[in-house]
This record gives sequence, structure tokens and C-alpha cells, in this order.
Amino acid sequence: MAFSFAVAIESPIVMILSASNALVRDRDSFLKLRNFTYFLNILLTIIMAIVVVPPFFKFLAERLIGLPESVSHRTYIACLILLPWPAAIGYRRFYQGILINSNETKKVTYGTIIRLFSIGFTAIVCFLYIKIEGAFIGAAALSVGVLMEAISSRLMTIKIVRDLLRNKDSRTNKARVLTYGYITKFFIPLALTTILTYSIIPTVTFFIGKSRYALESLAVLPVIYSLLNIFRSFGISFQEAGIALIGENFENFDRLKIFALIIGAFATGGLFLITFTPLSKFIFRNVFGLSSELTNFSIISARVLTLIPFLTVFVSLLRSILVMARNNRPITISTALELSIIILVLIIGIHIHDMIGIMAASFALLMGSMCSALYLLMPSYKVIKKRVWN
Repeated sequence: MAFSFAVAIESPIVMILSASNALVRDRDSFLKLRNFTYFLNILLTIIMAIVVVPPFFKFLAERLIGLPESVSHRTYIACLILLPWPAAIGYRRFYQGILINSNETKKVTYGTIIRLFSIGFTAIVCFLYIKIEGAFIGAAALSVGVLMEAISSRLMTIKIVRDLLRNKDSRTNKARVLTYGYITKFFIPLALTTILTYSIIPTVTFFIGKSRYALESLAVLPVIYSLLNIFRSFGISFQEAGIALIGENFENFDRLKIFALIIGAFATGGLFLITFTPLSKFIFRNVFGLSSELTNFSIISARVLTLIPFLTVFVSLLRSILVMARNNRPITISTALELSIIILVLIIGIHIHDMIGIMAASFALLMGSMCSALYLLMPSYKVIKKRVWN
């Protein structure tokens, strides 16, 4: 529960990575986007601090959500421990965007390794020596991990930042000068996109809870979504690669497009090999530890989702085109459309056709992804037609 609060509050800052990747080119753009990031970090930290004001938190957790008092108390303490979380996320993603744009992607991986090591080390120390409850161990481990990654990301950009501060090209090229108004206009659609994206799984969970075989469906949803995300990760990370590599004048679009097709086919092919072969029973039963009944639930639903990894890569390619064209509004609209289609399919599937919850959810996620991709085609095509094919 505490992690859910933290993730909800951090959601507006997540896309600062894309903004940093796309906009930071010289001293002026670095300083202005850094100040903008710091402002958002302070704002989100204040919101997190307001959430953990005892009377407000008690009302939110016990009255609105309906948590028992014992759970609410533990969630409150865990939220206090997670107080640095949103700002640390914003800080590290700002500098990760700079690393990606400078072709230093391996250093992003180093930061992730540092975070995972820090999480593990903190959890072990808390468990063996401090003897605190599990929820507090988890919150402390996550906070320390993301803080260490934020610090390491900054240290790994020292030379890049020094070079950026020496580069004053924007002062002599008015077309490249950033204003805070422009940054805000550029970033708001990206922030809304993340907020909407983070709403998808809670929405699906809400509808599944009112479906046929609700308990079984809720049990397998995180398993299926975890498996799906392994293969979706290729597409999710591709957006930043696309922004960094497509080129200011889209000169690398054709090669990037071919690479996207290869990665998308590979990701969907990998999921296909698991869901449509005997591997599916082995993975769901022996790796995830599901019963025979829940395994059958999972296999059928996972098969419906097989195309989503390819669609994720495709959407990321289209988003990278629009971000580099400074046209982020269609990205937000496509995500709002995706969420709307998911809700519509869930209503029809669960409340009209009385479908099993996880099956309705799988069809809803697939239809939402397809509609999001289709919507982005036209604005992306217009950009490519103007920049590449003219």
C-alpha cells in the first residue's frame, strides 16, 4: 500500500527522462530543465509530506480505502520512510536522460545494478541487525536503493555536465533557446501520459474484482502481467533509444524502423514460444508456483496478450518520433484512448457478457494497445512525411 502511494505521487516526474533526453543540448537547456526538475521534485515531496500528515493519512487510508487500523499504521510508517522516493526518482531520471542522449546507456545499467545491490544490502542489514517489520524493511530498502542510484547517476554525468556547461551555443542560436513556458508545455502531456498509464492496472484490478472467478483472476493477474512485462521491457526502453538515436533531422529513421521491427518480432516471438508451447505449463506451475487450475487460467489469458510486446515497441517508435518533433499532445491522447478502450471492453466483457475476469482483462489490454498504436500512426506519419520523405 505504501509503495502504491509513492508510485502514484512519483508518476508525474517519470517522463522527465524523455524530456532530458530530448531537450538537453547545451548550458542553457541543461540549467533550465534542471531547475524545472528540481521544482517538480520539491512539489512532489511536499505532496508526499501532506499525504503523511496523520489526520489526513488516517482519513485517506481508513475512511476512503478501508484499511484496518493495524495495516493503516504500518502503511503510514512505511510512507514516512519512502518520503525521499519521488524526488530521488526525478533526480536520477533527469541525469539518466543525459546519459542516454550521450550514448552512455551502459552507465544506466550500472546505476540499476547499484540500486539492486543497495536494496539487497539494506534489506539484509535491517532483517539481521535492526529487527524491524517486513513493511519497514521493504520501504527502507527501496528508499536507500533509489537514493544510491540517484547519486551514482549524478556522479556518472560529471564529465558530460561539465561539457554541457561549457557549451553556450543556445545563446547564439535563438531557435534552440528554451523557456520555462516551453518546457512546461512540452512536459505536461508526458506527465499526463504517465499518470494515465499508471491508472491502467488499478482500473483493471477494480473491474476484475467484480467479475466471475474474481479471486482466481486476481491471483493470476500479477503473474501474467509480470511475464508480459519481461517482454514488454524491450519496447518500453526503446522509446529512449529512439529519442537518442533518430537524429535531430530524423536522418536515422529508416535504420531505427528496421531495428524496431526486429526487436518487436523478437519480443513477441519470445512470449509466443512460452505461451503456445509446453513451456507454458512448466513456467506457470514450477516457476510461478500456480496450481493446475490457475495455470490453465494463466495460459489462455497470456496467449491473448502475445502481440502486446510488438505493439509496445511500435508505440515507442511512434512516441520517439513525436517527442523529437516536439509534438507530445497525441501521446497523451493515445494513452487516454487506451485507458478508455480498456474500460469499455471491461464493461462489455464483465457486466454484459459475464466473462471470466482475467480473460476480459486480457482482451481489454490488447484492444487498448492496438487502439493506442493506431491513433499514433497518423501524427507520426505526418512528421516523417515532412522531415524524411520531402
